Amino acid sequence: MTDDQATLYEVKQGAAWITLNRPENRNALSAALVTGLYDNLLAANNDNDVRCIVLTGADPAFCAGADLKSPPGQSIKGGRAVPYAEVLTTILESNKPVIGAINGAAFAGGLGLVGASDIVIAAQEAIFSFSEVRIGVIPAVISVVCLPKLGGHHAMKLFLTGERFNGTQAVDFGLAHRAVPKAQLFEVVGEEIEAIKLGGPNAVVECKKLVRRIPRLEVKEGFKEA
Repeated sequence: MTDDQATLYEVKQGAAWITLNRPENRNALSAALVTGLYDNLLAANNDNDVRCIVLTGADPAFCAGADLKSPPGQSIKGGRAVPYAEVLTTILESNKPVIGAINGAAFAGGLGLVGASDIVIAAQEAIFSFSEVRIGVIPAVISVVCLPKLGGHHAMKLFLTGERFNGTQAVDFGLAHRAVPKAQLFEVVGEEIEAIKLGGPNAVVECKKLVRRIPRLEVKEGFKEA
């Protein structure tokens, strides 16, 4: 597979669908994949026909985490190097809502995409794990986007043990909004896309900014911002 096929990009139903496309490596985060993902996100944000962005993976997995043979941030052809943190920041700051359609296993760094997404729909059968601790490292970068959703209570146990959990449990832990049978995943994601499209485009953009900004402020500052 060539580097430019590491991600797929398609606009349909008013949404930009970005698919991690390295199924032979369970969509591991190689330098080429991360760079392609970053470019796709920029393209979606600059497309006026796109109301939201969907992130998913080529079956059977969503994302297995970092590709240790070609880690994110490593230079690829043309000398480009996009750090994974830059991708996560781009998702957080995207002017379009980002839906994570978690079709299969999401391990280690792959959970960063789950944590950064604004709306997460997971297959009930999908397996998740903060598996870094089991190879002697910590989930440092992805903690920035996952901790706010998990809270310290759940994060402590999941980070310390690397235990596996399914899509239904991901909802219980705060990482996902809904868990549905895998066969219904894209249908349900389509429903979320249509719900977003019912909102005014500018209002949707400002709602995302509001949710990210207000919790950082003191109460009086929040009322002034409102």
